[in-house]
Amino acid sequence: MKTTETGFQGLVIVEPRVFTDERGYFFESWNRDVFAMTGIPSGFVQDNQSASIKTVLRGLHFQVPPHEQGKLVRVLTGSVLDVAVDLRKDEPTYGQHFKMVLSAKDKKMLYIPPGFAHGFLTLEDNSIFFYKCTRAYHAPSDRSLRWNDPGLGIDWETTNPILSDKDRHAPLLRDFDNPF
Repeated sequence: MKTTETGFQGLVIVEPRVFTDERGYFFESWNRDVFAMTGIPSGFVQDNQSASIKTVLRGLHFQVPPHEQGKLVRVLTGSVLDVAVDLRKDEPTYGQHFKMVLSAKDKKMLYIPPGFAHGFLTLEDNSIFFYKCTRAYHAPSDRSLRWNDPGLGIDWETTNPILSDKDRHAPLLRDFDNPF
């Protein structure tokens, strides 16, 4: 397994070692001890999965303290444009975003530590997105930021994604009472 720092404290790209032959492929998607050596927590408590058609945008979602979540994300089928926004006020990357394409073909993963908002745009039909969380879902702590907040400057490479009402009406970062 190879890990790559992103320039954001704790936000790490994970490239598993994939073994391929005429039958297909095999790779280890999670190993507590190996991931712990990279600083990725081992205490995941919940797995989530979503399936979406092309141009669905989910996010930017997060939970506030004390129920903030770290997430290890990957794509099982299809591909997504994955985005993480740093909400940690004491970090030099506060308010900045990181984005990358995650796909079933390359099998890369991204570890997003607590204190980030997260979202993704599906680039293909039947994109299945999977993530492990360090804390369980807690509805009263659930928050969103507007996907197209001009203050964040995220180029989603689309202007008309398919959104939930929650995501369509989420607040801007400047209007969010930030506990991070």
